Amino acid sequence: MTLRVLVADDQHLLRAGISGILRAAPDIEVVGEARDGEEAVELAQTHHPDVTLMDIRMPAVDGIEATRRIVAAAPDARVLILTTFDLDAYVYDALRAGASGFLLKDTPPRKLIEAVRTVAAGETLLAPAITKRLIARFTAHPITPAPTPEDLRVLTDREREVLALVAEGLTNDEIARRLYIGQGTAKTHVRNLLAKLGARDRVHLVILAYQTGLVEIDRR
Repeated sequence: MTLRVLVADDQHLLRAGISGILRAAPDIEVVGEARDGEEAVELAQTHHPDVTLMDIRMPAVDGIEATRRIVAAAPDARVLILTTFDLDAYVYDALRAGASGFLLKDTPPRKLIEAVRTVAAGETLLAPAITKRLIARFTAHPITPAPTPEDLRVLTDREREVLALVAEGLTNDEIARRLYIGQGTAKTHVRNLLAKLGARDRVHLVILAYQTGLVEIDRR
């Protein structure tokens, strides 16, 4: 299966470089390149890409607003935010807008390609540094009552293991390799975690893992 990708970045060289990296992958087709958020929205509606790689800081319509419009028009759309900025506000705004992932532009080419595949497969993806910021923000100022360790009693021992690895930022494939189980089994465990804990998404699972004390924050 060929993944159709749209690249949106206001800098021509970066846009061309990202597109070149993706075109080198045998299973990825770049279906369009957008110079700003408004053009990204138009091209997304025209080409219906599997994944849109979206810069945040662009003229006229920025990447967050473009993401919001794309997801509003197509709720199943997958948008991967790619930027040089990892400031907290961008992370939360992007996630609230419906982004499926968040990577920094210094991500190695191989990791960028893997990220596109991961997001296309329906997973949420956050860079480790961003995940730590997200965890610290939500555990320091929780927006909902913090769950207690007893809330984890509904989980099996294996599900607890999987939850701890999700909290580390591992993908389903990485979890499968770590636990020596099939990727389908790992995916099933994550799906069960979402259902049992009433979590909205993978990011919410990360927050719950830290709030319940299953995983502790490195305060250093």
